[in-house]
Amino acid sequence: MQPIPTPAIAWQITGNHWLALPCIHPADGALHAVGIVSRGARAAVEIAGSERFLNGDGDALLRPVLRVGGVPLELAREGLVWERALNWLPTFTCSLDTLVIRGTIFAPYGRDADVAGAVYAIAIENRASSDVSISLSLEGTLGHRQFRVRTPRTAADDNRVTVDGDVVLLEGAALPGTVALAIVSDGESRIEADISGKNTFALHRDANVPASGRVSLAFYIAAGPERDGARATVAVMRRRGWNDLLSQTREALQALEQTVGHEGIDRLLNRNLLFAYFYGAARALDDAHFYLVRTRAPWHSTGVTTRDWEALWWTIPAIQLADAPLARELLLRACELHGYAPGRGVHYLDGTLFEPGFSLEGASSYAIAADRYIRETGDDQVVEEPALADALYNSADDIGARRDQHVPLYATEVTATGGTSPYPFTLHGNAVVALALDVLRRTLDEETARSVQDPEPVRAALRRHFTVERAGKAAFASAIDLAGNNSADARDMALAYWLPLYGTIERHDSAYRRTVRGVSLEPAVLAEQCARLIGPEGGDVLRWLRRAPLYSGIAAEFVDSEGRATANGGDAALAGLLAWSVWYAVHALGVEP
Repeated sequence: MQPIPTPAIAWQITGNHWLALPCIHPADGALHAVGIVSRGARAAVEIAGSERFLNGDGDALLRPVLRVGGVPLELAREGLVWERALNWLPTFTCSLDTLVIRGTIFAPYGRDADVAGAVYAIAIENRASSDVSISLSLEGTLGHRQFRVRTPRTAADDNRVTVDGDVVLLEGAALPGTVALAIVSDGESRIEADISGKNTFALHRDANVPASGRVSLAFYIAAGPERDGARATVAVMRRRGWNDLLSQTREALQALEQTVGHEGIDRLLNRNLLFAYFYGAARALDDAHFYLVRTRAPWHSTGVTTRDWEALWWTIPAIQLADAPLARELLLRACELHGYAPGRGVHYLDGTLFEPGFSLEGASSYAIAADRYIRETGDDQVVEEPALADALYNSADDIGARRDQHVPLYATEVTATGGTSPYPFTLHGNAVVALALDVLRRTLDEETARSVQDPEPVRAALRRHFTVERAGKAAFASAIDLAGNNSADARDMALAYWLPLYGTIERHDSAYRRTVRGVSLEPAVLAEQCARLIGPEGGDVLRWLRRAPLYSGIAAEFVDSEGRATANGGDAALAGLLAWSVWYAVHALGVEP
């Protein structure tokens, strides 16, 4: 797939595991799209005001409108000033004459606030000496619904807006439905809806703002597999109240925060950790189960497909920093859905094969992820879970089938970057396999463990066969064929930075340092910058990351030399790798910002 260029609009982004709110317009606070994951469709379902929502063109799905004396006032007239509370909750402030308006958009999260919904809350402060009568409206258009695995496909049925009492319902005309939205105000409202034309609607709230006083108004948005479920959820949200939902959300987000002791790096770390947390792990609306995806952001060409290596080595470790119980659940979920054929290729979110292509790293990632989880949490009982046990045995079988008949090295079809290797034996893949074999020999039952290859001969063979001479000194090749041919492709060589993490080689080893210092790449692929954090120039890379704009501070697969996102922005799995790599570089390696 061709990478998708970064949107021209620096969208404000938030959401929870149920709802993604990736397109909040920074100019006027309009919400242009809502994303939901559907297990039945194996896809993200996106509901928008216009099919051109990615560019901010066309009608918005929901737009706040303020009227004073019946005259609409442009919220963006003097410009909106945005902040991200707790690195995740977009809030704006603007002034209109004597009124100060503060808006907050959030998707509730927390033990008693975990619902498939969102809240748009606005506080209006009156700094005049007399009362002001206002009308706050949430106006919108149901103009587009699409299903997206990697590319969007417009829903075949008609869009439908209906009004049921004081609730506006958005859905498709066909039955059974996939997603419906319910929208309601926090108090008595007037509703207008064009249910047989353009599918426009508006909820109006009238209020009096006292002199030197303020009022707070809110609108609730809830999703359900069909209209009755959406209506029931929005009723629960209104009963609980947006203030309590916001308070619980803030407390839950605070509990996820990590620190390295530097404000700028902490902001980078937590912004990406939260993005990975909510956009790399989604709860499907139709079965409430978790699914690992590359990203829920609609401007990434990989979409909601997933690879074992990226899910288990990129996303889950970052989530584990903040929420070990969820990491455990996701580990077991990955084993359940994908562990029956580890590393076999790219999957749909539900485990169905999307694109075949065996990867050594993918097959090895189950053992490595399980070992990391046990070491960092002390929960060694996780290996008793049938899904994990089956995945580990399957991994051992699939890795063993790739061993060369004469040399303890293992062949792969696809590299860790998702590309095709020029030669069957890769440096990074065999380093990862050696670590996985070490884990498998300690984890599997005694009889099976005896048949698993000892990892030390693999590491020895790696040093013997991958060592080449460059400028009269020893370094490593990225791939070989055991017939004297080797490759030192710069992109694949960047993976060599990770070798010390696998116990293959020490960071101070001369051949290792010579190899990675020989990797001359301008920043273009952000995953390579994450790898460089582990190497000798980790401090320089950390300082570069601290200044890098990325995509509104969030990881993008492709960046320019200054760190600005150029394509495939909003990469949730890569955001996880970035967050974990920064944390590890500082806490484990002592890299200073």
